[in-house]
Amino acid sequence: MHFGPGTRIAVVAPHPDDDVLGCGGTMIRAVKAGAEVHVVVVTRGRPPLFDEGFVAQVREETLASHAFMGVRQTHFLDLPAAALDQVPRATLNQALAATLDSIAPELLFVPFVGDIHLDHQIVFSAAMVHARPRSRRCPGAVLAYETLSETNWLAPGITPGFQPNSFVDISETLDAKLEAFKIYSSQQKESPDERSLETIRALAVARGATVYRHAAEAFVAVRQIF
Repeated sequence: MHFGPGTRIAVVAPHPDDDVLGCGGTMIRAVKAGAEVHVVVVTRGRPPLFDEGFVAQVREETLASHAFMGVRQTHFLDLPAAALDQVPRATLNQALAATLDSIAPELLFVPFVGDIHLDHQIVFSAAMVHARPRSRRCPGAVLAYETLSETNWLAPGITPGFQPNSFVDISETLDAKLEAFKIYSSQQKESPDERSLETIRALAVARGATVYRHAAEAFVAVRQIF
């Protein structure tokens, strides 16, 4: 996979930090290569499920992490977190499509359809509505990323299992990915929790070893147009 100067990339994140966990190393590598990286954060926590102070902290962490990674723009849709199933599907589809249309990404990263969090499943479907190849402005490639504590916690074998067929070498950007996640102090956990820095590194090393690299991020290629 090559990221040339001016390449437009959009990462659709159901929640803040999903993008860093799923493809933070790829995002940083792309920015270093001259690509234009956008992140679309679909949801925002709302009372009574989420404390306003906590939500404000996460918003600040998101912007700081994206600034560190060199994200061109962060797009917040502010739909209700953990409640996307209560949002009319047309409302979500239209909001996401309008934002992605304005970005016109050549490469689109989306959450995996088999993630345990229903928000992730719904966002995948909404992103695929936008990605339909109905004109030359559709993304040339759509890749689904894996999110620790989401992608492997449903019931692989019964529900869709994450079987990666595309890998991005992040040997040179893994440390920066970890720094980007450190900014999310509200989301970090102690090892052996999957949201720990140790586990994030371990997954990257394991994914890298499968393709003879020191570290990698793994993806399922949904569609590629050559």
